[in-house]
Amino acid sequence: MRIMAIDYGDARTGIAVSDPLGMLAGETFVIAQWDPEVLADQIAAEAASRDVATLVLGLPRNMDGTEGPRAEKSRALKALLEQRGMTVVLWDERRTTVDAHRILRENGKKEKKHKAAVDAVAAALILEGYLGSVR
Repeated sequence: MRIMAIDYGDARTGIAVSDPLGMLAGETFVIAQWDPEVLADQIAAEAASRDVATLVLGLPRNMDGTEGPRAEKSRALKALLEQRGMTVVLWDERRTTVDAHRILRENGKKEKKHKAAVDAVAAALILEGYLGSVR
């Protein structure tokens, strides 16, 4: 069964999906949606179409480990996804966006032109971290 990672954002949400064995990060894409209810429906539909068993939702924490308003939004999205029958694991996503910017910069991508790419790469980093922890 596949695993899907989610980098939740206000305007765009990055998604990364594992291979069928749940060992490698594979497909990435972005869902452009600001309404959490509609976003939860879209994520559930994407997960169902890909035979996803588990969702790994990035939980933004401050560098000192505390949680702020962004973490509250992630927890609220987790509840919406669980209402739709999804299994959701929260994953500490500290530094994933910073690392995504670095990866794109090192590969010659102009960050301002590739905002969606940052979200997709951040989701892939969340997925890789999770997959590495369950192997």
